[in-house]
Amino acid sequence: MPLTPDEYHAHAIAAADEQGRLPRSPMTEWDIFPYEADGLTVVPLRAPELPEPARAGAGGVDCHACEEPRGTVWRDEHWRLSVSSSTSGAPLRMSVGLVEHADLPDLSDERAAELGVLLVHVTRAVEGLPHVARAHVSRWGDGAEHLHLFVYARLEGMRQMLGTLMPLWDDTLPPVPREQRDADAQAVARTLAATYGGEVVARA
Repeated sequence: MPLTPDEYHAHAIAAADEQGRLPRSPMTEWDIFPYEADGLTVVPLRAPELPEPARAGAGGVDCHACEEPRGTVWRDEHWRLSVSSSTSGAPLRMSVGLVEHADLPDLSDERAAELGVLLVHVTRAVEGLPHVARAHVSRWGDGAEHLHLFVYARLEGMRQMLGTLMPLWDDTLPPVPREQRDADAQAVARTLAATYGGEVVARA
C-alpha cells in the first residue's frame, strides 16, 4: 500500500539532520552540475501541505494559457507551439500546448496519440537546427493546470547541459539574442508544418 504523505515525510525526515536538512544529492558531484558544491546546503524539508492549493487556471478559470500565447509560431486545430520569452538562457526553449483547457490525464486517446506524434516531429525539427545536438522534452505542470510541455535545445558540444540539469542551466545562462531565438523558432515551425501539418504563425 502506498505511503501516505505524512508517512513519506516521516520516512524522509528520519534521514535529515536536526534542522531537517537532508544530505546533498549525489547530483552535486556530477561534472554537469551548474553550481559549486562547496558550501551548498539542502533547504529544510517541510511537512506536506494538505490540501494542496489550486494550480493556476484550475478548471479553466482565469487561465492565461487558454489565450493564444504571444510567442506562438505554429498551430493546428488542437495544438500550439510557442517560443519561450527572452528570460530563457537555452539556445531555444519552446512549449507544446493544448488549445483546449485540459491536463495530460484528461486527454482522449485521440489527443494523446496526436501528442506523441507531434512531439516526435517537434524533436526532429529542433534537432535539425544547425549545431543542435539534442532536444530535451519535459513536463511538470505543478504551476498551471493547462497542459504544456517544454522542449529545450542543447547545442552540440555543450556537454555540461546534458539531461535533467538543463532547466537549471536555462535559468542561469544569459538570454540568447531575440533575433536568433525567433529565427530558430520560425525554422522549427516551418519544418513542423511541412512534416506534420498545421500552419506557421508569421511572427513569434
